[in-house]
Amino acid sequence: MKIDIVYLWVNGADPIWLRKRALAQQEKLDPKELAQYGNVAGRYRDNGELRYNLRALERFFPDHGHIYIVSDGQRPDWLKADADISFVDHASLIPAHARPVFDAGHIESYLHHIPNLSERFIYLNDDIFFGAPVQISDWFSEQGLAVFFDQQAAPKTNALQEHETALVNAAVLSKQWLAQQYADYQHQPWLCAHAPRPMLKSALWNLEQMAPDLFARVRSTTFRAWHVPPIISDLLLRWKLHTGIATAKHHPVLHISSGDPDAAQQFHALALNFGHIPFFCINDTCDDCPDDDPRLQAIANTLSALLAEPSQYEVSPAGTHNTSKSDEPKARKNKATPRGMALNIN
Repeated sequence: MKIDIVYLWVNGADPIWLRKRALAQQEKLDPKELAQYGNVAGRYRDNGELRYNLRALERFFPDHGHIYIVSDGQRPDWLKADADISFVDHASLIPAHARPVFDAGHIESYLHHIPNLSERFIYLNDDIFFGAPVQISDWFSEQGLAVFFDQQAAPKTNALQEHETALVNAAVLSKQWLAQQYADYQHQPWLCAHAPRPMLKSALWNLEQMAPDLFARVRSTTFRAWHVPPIISDLLLRWKLHTGIATAKHHPVLHISSGDPDAAQQFHALALNFGHIPFFCINDTCDDCPDDDPRLQAIANTLSALLAEPSQYEVSPAGTHNTSKSDEPKARKNKATPRGMALNIN
């Protein structure tokens, strides 16, 4: 069976969504519980990543399965209706009493509840892109699903920390829970990389049955809380490693932080290596900067230069025509770290 693709997507400039967020901030946001960078504009800002992500998907993984886009009733105006894409509204996954939700860790805990989702699927945030032709055996193999780790060791702490990032606290939670479950558990001393996540739907269901308390906790959040870190982006991966479902990989990861002083060099590294790196992440770390900040324009400029050809899923500009699956097959081209950290691959 083909491998489905699942994205989380939000348009942080949508007036309806902004009203929901403002009301939730007044009623449910406790500053003492808020995770680092848990409610900054950069977490929700749409820099056009989904458009270019679909272009990269079509270019580097043309044989993918169905595409599911999970959103809070939102849909990009540039995306045309297509039989290969389904929008999954939060309302179809998350109970009414828990909505609206602004914590990706909460939302992603329901991925395996998506109707008709294939057993094997790949989960991506829209700022994580394929960067080279996808070989299925690199992600799903007899050795197990690929789990990518950053090359830098994680901070040494055995307790959740108020001023640490969600990545660090998620690793701490994983270490605590897995050590309680398995006497022979050996914790990998690295943070999970910002990478595509190859998934087995059945494994997610199994973990939810094993750890209903953890799923209930992460599903109790409205905004990301430092003491309730995500579980899908770390604990699930380490559990799969321990149980033999997955295998660890330490491939060099290109992680671009747009707010870094050396962001220009990071974008240059991407331009040099595009087409040869399996994936990359462009993380909007400009936080609460204005939307006309030139650092944000660098994201759009880079992506539009590297992925200039529209995908079949985009609405055609007036006077032009995009080939769709109902037309003649479109030609496909295959050209061969924690926040604040980037690896320049030369």
